[in-house]
Amino acid sequence: MAQDFGQYAGTGEVGLQTGSWDNSKLDIVSDITSIPRPDGSFDAIMCTEVLEHLPDPVAALSELNRLLKPGGYLLLTAPFASLTHFAPFHFASGFNKYFYAYHLEKFGYELLDQQLNGNYFEYVAQEVRRIKRMAAQYAGIKLNLFDKIIIHSVLPLLQRLSRKGNSSNEMLCYGIHTFAKKM
Repeated sequence: MAQDFGQYAGTGEVGLQTGSWDNSKLDIVSDITSIPRPDGSFDAIMCTEVLEHLPDPVAALSELNRLLKPGGYLLLTAPFASLTHFAPFHFASGFNKYFYAYHLEKFGYELLDQQLNGNYFEYVAQEVRRIKRMAAQYAGIKLNLFDKIIIHSVLPLLQRLSRKGNSSNEMLCYGIHTFAKKM
């Protein structure tokens, strides 16, 4: 079953946009803080890449808690750090593992697993690859050959550092996948 508020159309003036967005296959169109289903309706809930798009993510966690049966499983994913996207429906740059640990414990969950996706060096490499686009879009500059050589010369270094420094994911990563059980 898919739920969404169904208002994003894929276009906007600010940030990264998808160009189009299909809301036609939603089962439930509602605010995530007030989903029209009875308490304990679900054995498992998967909420992926949503929390950063909510003005009150804790209220959403409360609603998911209401909907989940005792003993049920909750899978949450959200960015740890992200650029503005899906604007104007982007309210947070991301969430770290302490956010999940604190709030899930408060709602009576056992945290079963957390996976950090990517690491500091991979994240920096991703942003280095965006420099050409960002320079054109936000600085009005088309990079010259020398600029492009500099950008591409740093990528092998970042790749090598990534292989050696995976523990840097505690400092910065793409996102966190959290798996918890409602007690």
